[in-house]
Amino acid sequence: MPNRPDYSLLELASVREGDSVSTTLANSVAYAQHAEQLGYRRFWLAEHHNMEGISSSATSVLIGHIAGKTNRIRVGSGGVMLPNHPPLVIAEQFGTLESLYPGRIDLGLGRAPGTDPITARALRREGLGAEQFPEDVARLQQLLGPLQPDQPVKAIPGAGTRVPVWLLGSSLYSAQLAAMRGLPYAFAGHFAPRLYREALRVYRDNFQPSEQLSSPYAMLAVPAIPADSMDEAKLLATTSYQRILALFRGQPLWMRPPVESMEGLWNAGEKASVQDFLTLQLLGNADDLNRQLDELLGTIEVDELMFTIDIYDPAKRRHALDVLAQTQRS
Repeated sequence: MPNRPDYSLLELASVREGDSVSTTLANSVAYAQHAEQLGYRRFWLAEHHNMEGISSSATSVLIGHIAGKTNRIRVGSGGVMLPNHPPLVIAEQFGTLESLYPGRIDLGLGRAPGTDPITARALRREGLGAEQFPEDVARLQQLLGPLQPDQPVKAIPGAGTRVPVWLLGSSLYSAQLAAMRGLPYAFAGHFAPRLYREALRVYRDNFQPSEQLSSPYAMLAVPAIPADSMDEAKLLATTSYQRILALFRGQPLWMRPPVESMEGLWNAGEKASVQDFLTLQLLGNADDLNRQLDELLGTIEVDELMFTIDIYDPAKRRHALDVLAQTQRS
């Protein structure tokens, strides 16, 4: 059997109902440390705002915290929502992180605000937002590159650090831009699976080599519930079902304990919407996951898989990494 792509993790620092943010972040650190011990390649944090139950809004701060509590695993953003920030600020933040943790920092960029329109305005970013995303990406790359003669605006720290820039997306737009700019690309299949095959194909077919990357490098993010049995995985998965249902209803996104049945908690339309959201979800024990991974990887070409694992109990969530690691052939 062929080797699997590299495995990585995406973290939202999800708050269990009744827990504090301090407890949540301590659990995130333990999760990252366990992932590092098992050989996972990256640990990325996602930027979201004004979402009760998600505590990764200060993304660069958390990246520094996780990097400081680990030793080898790459830590980065999945992603920084660039319309919310001046490129200079991000260059300074990630230049500082790269200076503190050399060779371990990734800068994944998205063009959505990661929040609702009212909160996006509250973030006070002047300009065209997503419409100027390509120009902002280019500016950010310039600020992280070598200083040029008579350069009027410098990122200090930042200049010369060449922090690896990734483009993230859930449509064909970012796939095309990543290909054109010669950047690595990550598709958000964990929440928007509809176009993953097309986006990955567009990226590879149109890739242009760059100073950062000589050949295409693609990542696919997928949700997973690894467990010791399929029955246990199905039970644990009800935590993610409840959270997605709350998202659709505009309710707080606290992580809630698993339930024996979702019947009575959702209607038929909501059930279908949640299942559509989780089209790519992997579920079960190592044998189950192997079969599902074989099926998925038989239809696409990716260099890396990034997993989101929504499990209520922190110890079971760490154990899920053990189960998943069994599927990574060496």
